[in-house]
Amino acid sequence: MTSSSPSLQTPRNDYRRRSCDGLLAGDAPDEYESDSGPAEAEGILGRSTTEFQDEEISLPVPQPRRRSERSSLKRRAFFIRTIALLCACCLSVGSHYASYVLGPLKSRLSRELGTSHTEFSLLISAFSLNSTWTPLLGGILASTLGTTYTSILATGIIFTGQLVLLIGDIMGDIRLMALGMFIFGLGVSPVAVVQETIIVRFFKSHGLGVSMAFGLIVGKGASFVSARTSYPLTEWLGPRAPFYAATTLAGMSVVVNLIYIAASKWLVDGAGAELEAIDITEEARRRSIHNVTEAQALEKVAAKRRVNLREITKLGDVFWAYVGLNVLCGTIWSPFTHLAANIIENRYGMTEQDAANQASYLLAGSLIFYPICGFIVDRFKHRPIVVQLLLLSSCLTLISYGWLALPAGWTQSAKPAIAAFAVGHGFSPLLLVVLVPKIVPLKYVSTALGVHKSLEQTGSTIFQTLAGLALDMHKKSDKIPRGNTAAIQHLLNIFFGLNVLQLLSIIMLAGLQRRKDIATALATAIYRRTASNSREASTDGRRKSPDTRTHSTAIEEQPLLGDSHRRYSSSASQIRLSRDEVKARKEQKRGEVFVAICASLIIFAWVLFLGTAWFRLGKKNGSK
Repeated sequence: MTSSSPSLQTPRNDYRRRSCDGLLAGDAPDEYESDSGPAEAEGILGRSTTEFQDEEISLPVPQPRRRSERSSLKRRAFFIRTIALLCACCLSVGSHYASYVLGPLKSRLSRELGTSHTEFSLLISAFSLNSTWTPLLGGILASTLGTTYTSILATGIIFTGQLVLLIGDIMGDIRLMALGMFIFGLGVSPVAVVQETIIVRFFKSHGLGVSMAFGLIVGKGASFVSARTSYPLTEWLGPRAPFYAATTLAGMSVVVNLIYIAASKWLVDGAGAELEAIDITEEARRRSIHNVTEAQALEKVAAKRRVNLREITKLGDVFWAYVGLNVLCGTIWSPFTHLAANIIENRYGMTEQDAANQASYLLAGSLIFYPICGFIVDRFKHRPIVVQLLLLSSCLTLISYGWLALPAGWTQSAKPAIAAFAVGHGFSPLLLVVLVPKIVPLKYVSTALGVHKSLEQTGSTIFQTLAGLALDMHKKSDKIPRGNTAAIQHLLNIFFGLNVLQLLSIIMLAGLQRRKDIATALATAIYRRTASNSREASTDGRRKSPDTRTHSTAIEEQPLLGDSHRRYSSSASQIRLSRDEVKARKEQKRGEVFVAICASLIIFAWVLFLGTAWFRLGKKNGSK
């Protein structure tokens, strides 16, 4: 593939106009129109459609006349894309740091503010609760308002939530802190959706995998720094230092966002980035003054690039198995990272600082394994490498929970469990993102990513709240005694059981995909055989030559034979199409059921959170 792009030969002021001219002229097929198969030819099991690769058309790209000019333009485009990547990465630094600032402070909050396990879990669930529906909203806003305006809306909400959280900590008001985390949670998932969309927009054909891994590494790095420094900051600069740091970083994200908005047009034009629906709509409005036909055509193109939630029921059984896997991943990943410091402290009799330091390494694995995982997935994309890595990840986290569930007197240390979880969790979130284009067509990728984030956070919120309730139910005093408490033991047993279910769900996902591949291959073989027979019959009918009367009679009779064969072929084709339609309708019906189940889970997460908050926080406030 040539590294140059049309934008490198187009003056910056003309880039949008010429890009829209190309869409109107049909110089390049619009990938958003395809509903026939997954966005990537290699599916979950690494099946490649090599027979269709020869049909791909490489469009001629005009080259600059001088090699020096081409090199200069390439360097300029690379520089502009790098700036865009840095801006996109900075958008989520504040949210990632703030998301993990509370975990190491659990014991201090309990000691100084009198928070129970349930109240602490409510603080954590307060921001993850909104992530049960905001990813879908973020995808819709990004497709309608564009990433620039959606990003400033999300980062502004995050900064506001952090201010409220800081004020609540200063006042010692748990309810105000929960409100701050609730507001903060409104912007966390949309800013993640926007960040991924910006990276895809600028790096679609320029090392997308590496760029996406870098963006995720920056976010995970901020989370690791947060977990590593939260408790030391309270020792060095006072108990409120972590909240000041989180608020400062959230404010920095807003400042960087404003810079990105100011320079967005220059960045898009200079890098030749993918035009968004709002960009095409603006160009359509500009052209409507001079050419109404072109404006209407551009509006249709923009409409095809917008997210459509109504068609989510058509995505098939494999997609809904993937959604179920996300729910289980949410229950065993995020809640444990928030509760690990307190679990390790009480189970192994460690100090708060030592427990917080050890627990912080749970988030360190992604810094190393994200780029390695991305390289492996790209290198072995024709094999079922994604499923194999998911199984490896699930086994490693299962070993971690199994180690912690054993009596503390046997294991003596949590370090092996931390190492196993850090490695297993270090690359698995990236795999869930990579799976999406292997399951759904390109048109639905943004919608599927929103569903993925939404249901993963739903599982996290539900289990985070239930974990707090479970710890308080077994609590016999204001402070949990050190050692092998019943509360922690029951919680670790539940983690272990859910991990087993997650492992089984990965196997089920692969099985459904294999069954789908077999059915698709069989249908393709039947279609080709029918088409081949039809062509042979048509060819045989044209071989006769009308030299004699006998030949003339044969010619008169031939259409009857040909029509009979064509009727048979047509009937077989119609039967096959009818069966496919029936199967598609059944899958869509099941999709409607799964949508209802997912909506019920989201509603249950809200009811559980609000009910627990009402009875626990309201009861405590009334007793005061």
